[in-house]
Amino acid sequence: MYVVATAGHVDHGKSTLVRALTGMEPDRWAEERRRGLTIDLGFAWSELWPGATVAFVDVPGHARFVPNMLAGIGPVPAALFVVAADEGWMPQSAEHLAALHALDVRHGVCAIARSDLADPQPAADRARAELSRTSLGEVETVPVAAPTGDGLTELRAALRRMLTRLPEPDLDGPVRLWVDRSFSIRGSGTVVTGTLAAGRLRVGDELEISTLRRVAHVRGLQSLGQPADRVDAVARVAVNLRGVERHEIGRGDALLTPEQYRRSEVIDVRVHGDPVADLPRDVMLHVGSAAVTAGVRALGADTARLTLDRPLPLRIGDRGLLRNPGAHHVGGGITVLDVAPPSLRRRGSARTRAATLERLDGRPDEASELRRRGIVRRRDLTRMGVRVESQPVADEWLVDERLLAELRSRLPTMVDAWRHDHELEPGPPVEAVRRALKLPARSLVHALVTPPLTVRDGRVVRADQDSALPPPIARAVAEIRAELEAEPYAAPPAARLSELGLGARELAVAARSGALVRLAEGVVLLPGGVRDAVTVLADLPQPFTVSQARQALGTTRRVAVPLLELMDRRGVTRRLPDDRRELLRSR
Repeated sequence: MYVVATAGHVDHGKSTLVRALTGMEPDRWAEERRRGLTIDLGFAWSELWPGATVAFVDVPGHARFVPNMLAGIGPVPAALFVVAADEGWMPQSAEHLAALHALDVRHGVCAIARSDLADPQPAADRARAELSRTSLGEVETVPVAAPTGDGLTELRAALRRMLTRLPEPDLDGPVRLWVDRSFSIRGSGTVVTGTLAAGRLRVGDELEISTLRRVAHVRGLQSLGQPADRVDAVARVAVNLRGVERHEIGRGDALLTPEQYRRSEVIDVRVHGDPVADLPRDVMLHVGSAAVTAGVRALGADTARLTLDRPLPLRIGDRGLLRNPGAHHVGGGITVLDVAPPSLRRRGSARTRAATLERLDGRPDEASELRRRGIVRRRDLTRMGVRVESQPVADEWLVDERLLAELRSRLPTMVDAWRHDHELEPGPPVEAVRRALKLPARSLVHALVTPPLTVRDGRVVRADQDSALPPPIARAVAEIRAELEAEPYAAPPAARLSELGLGARELAVAARSGALVRLAEGVVLLPGGVRDAVTVLADLPQPFTVSQARQALGTTRRVAVPLLELMDRRGVTRRLPDDRRELLRSR
């Protein structure tokens, strides 16, 4: 299927021409037919040549209904531009052409309507001249007279030549169906229509509704009035939704493949048209079928930051249109350069940002985005419209290669500086490293650590130094170890520990290094003390009491109680309801 939008001045015969091409009445409302004036979007279709159906989105030409017109042409890749031979180029001709140019529509045919009422050549010459200066470029102009049928065959042929040059749609891309109509059908519920520009829709699909932040299910599909199990882009489609009420969705909303689009309220754009400095403070931004008020902040000669009054599902490279409704003036088109721009709070940040935007072309590129953002989640980059091919460094985190190398080079110096400032600690905690390097997740710290560094006991340490003790602590521990070699369960009393300069911090360092095992505050044993206790306790009748264990080990309750509690936690012993214990395993 091909989808074409009409464009042109009011009462130049757009609907009449669509009616002649398709045999269908595009005007949906009785008032439109009574007044002979298209007010809202109309739709008609026909097989213009064997195997090729063309659906027309017929838009209003009157100045009061330009927003309706823009909702129709926004998602459509091609246009049928209509100029009446007896009136020639008119104000809405210019405004509609400006809109097509702003949206970068590159494919079209120009029909010179009512050629039976006047010489079509002057109107055709003017139309060709006007269109050639826009994104449409050189287009075929075909004189037609709908009432008599003259020129319709030639117009169909011109449409065929134009439509067969359209690029192939991205059938594997995510769905973003801009809603241009919504209504209810008794027994079916909510139905919305739109132009499917990319992707596929299937009955049973789950779709995210852009404004509701929740999903609905596709209950049924129709394309050109016929039910379908699947509809491929490009196509006009009606979607019967389950899980959403009629009043909850309308023109300007979008149906999205879940988790594939970012809802943005602030975007940086390049403006194609009026100088940014000449734009009013507030404009109307048209994207797809949506129209939202946007505040404009000039950044460069042709770049600006737009703050939207409601978020839209946008991607890098999207096209839109800026319009001043009060002046009936199209200020220009926009190309979205960034859908997640940085804040501009620091002095000079706007100037720096303008320089950055000057280098962007609106084509999403993974390397460029990573270079500017440094660290970003893979899914966030995908939602911006970037095709991601590199693998995450940790979890979902992507890191620019140069930044990754810089962070890794800084880490050994950071570890050494920490050891210098914290003599009792082998290295900085992982969380301290995360904060110092301004990393968004602890997993990235682990990803940065490479030899000769390692992570041990929640700290980043040098692998060849992680068990070394500061000399004063090493000397004190050596004395304690000598004493415990003689009496393994005679833990040194607090006075002895104090005499040797082993306070809580020093004992913690010794325990982390594996030089001692800390049973409780101020109670330490040799690392093999727990293992050897198992051998001693295995000779006791099972179960045994604390007193029996104390006597067997030749120690006091001060040592026996925390030792048994440690063995309970390690699953070596089990404490029974009567406070006796039994050995569960021999080691």
